[in-house]
Amino acid sequence: MSDGANSQSPAASTDEGSSAPPSIADGVERQLDPRYVAVQRIEGWIAWACLSFVIFSVAGMVALAARPGMVVSLLIFVAAAALSALLAWHGQAWPEIEHRHASYKVDYAGIEIRSGVYWRRIVNVARSRVQHTDVSQGPVERRYGLATLLIYTAGTDHARIPLHGLDHATALRIRDHLLPGTSDDAV
Repeated sequence: MSDGANSQSPAASTDEGSSAPPSIADGVERQLDPRYVAVQRIEGWIAWACLSFVIFSVAGMVALAARPGMVVSLLIFVAAAALSALLAWHGQAWPEIEHRHASYKVDYAGIEIRSGVYWRRIVNVARSRVQHTDVSQGPVERRYGLATLLIYTAGTDHARIPLHGLDHATALRIRDHLLPGTSDDAV
């Protein structure tokens, strides 16, 4: 009687059953959490501010040190502004483009991670190759409830595989599944 109740409890639970599948290892390809686009944009704007400061500082130093004419100085600052605008576009538009091309799939054998816009990359990690896993959160990820799953494997190629943009609870479930001998999801 208790065996039947235990086997039905994850699927029959209305609190957890409706928000998450009973098993993370269902072989369904999933997109990264859409909140990750906002996280990447915030990180992109921080990088833009830092790089723009450097770009305009260098442009100012070149203009002061070389003492070019007014036209050349203006061209230096126009080039700096164009580069800064390109970086601003990249920080705003690129995260959404990249998000459309990133996904992951967890099954009983391991995990498959797909990424890349121009150069597509598919990484398959067998559970038997997983040495250990970490779940980390930076300050912006923590604010949005997201995490990065780090998978460490045996071997030298792809020895550290990050999977960014996961809901924190999902990252913990995948971590638990991937560790050999510790998952309820394994067959």
